[in-house]
Amino acid sequence: MIQQRLKKAIGLSLMLNVFLAVGQTDLEVDINNKIAEIQPTMYGVFFEDINFAADGGLYAEMIKNRSFEFTVDPFLGWIQPNSDRHSFNNNSGIGSIVKYADNPGNTNFIRVKVNNDQGYQLINEGFRGMGIKEGESYNLYLSVAKHSGNVSKIKVQFIDENNAVLGETSVDITSSDWTDYTAQITANKTLAKAKLRFTFEGTGEIDLDMISLFPVDTWKGREKGLRKDLVQLLYDLDPGFLRFPGGCIVEGRTLARRYQWKKTVGPIENREVLVNRWNTEFSHRLTPDYYQSFGLGFFEYFQLSEDLGAEPLPILSCGMACQFNSGELVPMDELDPYVQDAIDLIEFANGSIDTPWGKLRNEMGHPEPFNLKYIGVGNEQWGPDYIDRYKVFEQAIKAKYPDMIIVSGSGPFPDGDYFEYGMEELKKLNAEIIDEHYYRSPEWFRENATRYDSYDRKGPKIFAGEYAAQSVAIASPENKNNWECAFSEAAFITGLERNAEVVNLTSYAPLMAHEEGWQWTPDMIWFNNLQSYGTANYQVQKLFSTNRGTDLISVTSAGKDLTGQNELYASAVTDSGTNEVIVKVVNTSNQSQEVAINLKGKKVYKKGELIVLKSEHLEDENSFENPNKIVPVTAEIQNRGGKLSVELQPYSVSVFKFKIR
Repeated sequence: MIQQRLKKAIGLSLMLNVFLAVGQTDLEVDINNKIAEIQPTMYGVFFEDINFAADGGLYAEMIKNRSFEFTVDPFLGWIQPNSDRHSFNNNSGIGSIVKYADNPGNTNFIRVKVNNDQGYQLINEGFRGMGIKEGESYNLYLSVAKHSGNVSKIKVQFIDENNAVLGETSVDITSSDWTDYTAQITANKTLAKAKLRFTFEGTGEIDLDMISLFPVDTWKGREKGLRKDLVQLLYDLDPGFLRFPGGCIVEGRTLARRYQWKKTVGPIENREVLVNRWNTEFSHRLTPDYYQSFGLGFFEYFQLSEDLGAEPLPILSCGMACQFNSGELVPMDELDPYVQDAIDLIEFANGSIDTPWGKLRNEMGHPEPFNLKYIGVGNEQWGPDYIDRYKVFEQAIKAKYPDMIIVSGSGPFPDGDYFEYGMEELKKLNAEIIDEHYYRSPEWFRENATRYDSYDRKGPKIFAGEYAAQSVAIASPENKNNWECAFSEAAFITGLERNAEVVNLTSYAPLMAHEEGWQWTPDMIWFNNLQSYGTANYQVQKLFSTNRGTDLISVTSAGKDLTGQNELYASAVTDSGTNEVIVKVVNTSNQSQEVAINLKGKKVYKKGELIVLKSEHLEDENSFENPNKIVPVTAEIQNRGGKLSVELQPYSVSVFKFKIR
């Protein structure tokens, strides 16, 4: 007698049969056949400051251009509605940019001349507005010096589009010397696009700098910290590593505009602002107000890695500007400062507090080492120029830190002559980990689940450092985070997992995007000034990451890996920590399919768990309006003697979990 049980959860129907049925695809899972360890770093996150991911995103600063440092226009982000540069402004006043004589990091401040304190206003627009929430408080910081006259107070208000006040505070100004002041504002309304208005009591000239605003409720409650909801989304992924500070942003459009980690540590007010290399990269999404304040700098990245329980993986310039832009090269005989940056970074992360860079880490509040194990040389450079420079870095790093694992790159594409050349040369150099990138169609991801089956098990390990299925084409503004892209990535990931002997790290890219500030699609997490959500791609990544296991085991159909036969894909692991066997099966067809699973080698408990991620239509997406349209649903499942039969839903990702006896 065939027993059946029908379970329904949020519209999900699961037909669970305890005996094999005719016409099923048979899967044999050998719990005893351990093939390789699943590295703790198998699933991680790659952060890049693209799409307003740092300033205006993860970094919770709400003031845009807080120290008047934007190079093209130092007033960008600021409005003086009652001022006219071609007038004496007797009925209001006006601010002017003044340069410091001796501060290379923070070069500018604003000198406000208040002629009529009833008329002058200074307003900051935030990052596409400021998201404020009713009843929540926000910390204001500003540095002020009286220059002349009797300006005695600064009033600060949240305002809406009609200038209605949504919360206010004030600061009494007491000194002609530069003095740091703080205050707190509580919002009396929720609004995604508030602004911050400054008015003054008294007349005269007053100097302002480092005007800053943060929510009190940041991640871990850290003052001037990170946006809580966005870090929570990362934390929920249980990432094994955090790669930072990005890809192309590491290189810069020119070498002068490359990312220099030493300029991102130390006191925040001394960190040199830099124009973001993505600000005018794409004509379809020009963002000339996109700069980097570096309030989220290398110390904060290391700290975030620690918070997430993830290995830090910094990527450094190898002396080559982005080859999609200028491709500028530093001469080989001038490469030493770039190499020294790598050596000093390791000291900053791991050195004792008696070393110069370890001392700085200690002064920033972290005397213990960050235990850095990995460092990346270059992003996705290609050709002989990269190989020549990589050799110099590799020799210098290994000479001083022989245990440091170096990540190299195979270029921006997963095939072609650049890729083949890079892989061949890096193999000759016994490279430890090679970073491969793939931005291809959903079909490519489904067709390449066997990509690593033929890779040399004794060769370099692979870091699938940037991957994302493109629904239209690479860099198209029309790309969507739709369900076809997501389940196609899931099919590909089963291939990454099956090849855990070779593939040690994987990460989707880009990670984050502001609803109104993006340059590139698709992206794993979307946010605006008040909300955030994980896409279907995020849900796939989370499903694999939180069920990564510790050991790869064999799962076969008719003696072969399941790599697309009948449009099905599978991988399986055991977890020594939870004592579970975990089987992942992806059905990429538009039909339900019955799969019979035989768990052999060890006995398992009768009751288990089935997690299903699915959606009915290829074009379905999560959104701000419906963030949970595509989320996993969990149901109880049973086996008999290690055997079960399940009807897989069309376009679905299923995870089967049973405790081992």
